[in-house]
Amino acid sequence: MWHTSRLCAFDLETTGVDVEADRIVTAAVIGLGGGVERESSEWLANPGIEIPAEAYDVHKISTEYAREHGDPAEQVIGEIAAGLAEQIVAYEAALVGHNVPFDLTMLDRECRRYKLPTLHERLDGVPLLVLDTRVLDQHCLPYRPRPSEEQGARQLVTLAAVYELPWDNSEAHGCAYDALMAARILHRIGTLAHMRPSDWPERIRHHRRPRFWDLKNRTVAELHARQIVWAAEQAAGLQAHFRKTDPAAVVDGSWPLTPWGEACVSA
Repeated sequence: MWHTSRLCAFDLETTGVDVEADRIVTAAVIGLGGGVERESSEWLANPGIEIPAEAYDVHKISTEYAREHGDPAEQVIGEIAAGLAEQIVAYEAALVGHNVPFDLTMLDRECRRYKLPTLHERLDGVPLLVLDTRVLDQHCLPYRPRPSEEQGARQLVTLAAVYELPWDNSEAHGCAYDALMAARILHRIGTLAHMRPSDWPERIRHHRRPRFWDLKNRTVAELHARQIVWAAEQAAGLQAHFRKTDPAAVVDGSWPLTPWGEACVSA
């Protein structure tokens, strides 16, 4: 089944959230599942620009530390793209992450910045198939409210609680931790999709109109195609919500990455 096949968990930490201008600081690529031994790679880059205080507050890597201990950005970007391509081509792994368009678009722009082959160019025609826990969770539990004013309904920490996975704040926002958590959440979602609703845990059964059945007995390719549609629908709904207070608000519904030359300023 799709959630027990070979997966390639992927996560980045960066200098900020602007995929067109910010840079990669750390990355993790972890191949797991599918009856094959786990393979893990992590990187620390000297991004070549200052790491703002807001980004430091998230991942705790300072400009000084990255300059002293990080490898050159161009080297790191090439190795990340090569590591992903190896897992996808050698094992036909599905790429897994949380809010994947951010990470894939950031990597794409970094490859272009240094005139390196992009991930798609390295795949030799093998399709890039993606499983995004943010999109899948929002489709399956569309009416779940945010747990508090400070914590969003679709944050990784929220999903860990919903799917009853332990969360370690001291490890959170480390690339390897977040990548593995996304893979574990994906496995829980897939498990629920293939269970009878009467066997679901109580905390899942109490949600209004769950739709895990949409994921049952699908191939990874089928789920990839469905996520393109679901992500666009989710973005349109969020845009409509924002436009109640800002008529010019725009939310990019591109998935699994924003195509080059079609960058959209998100609300």
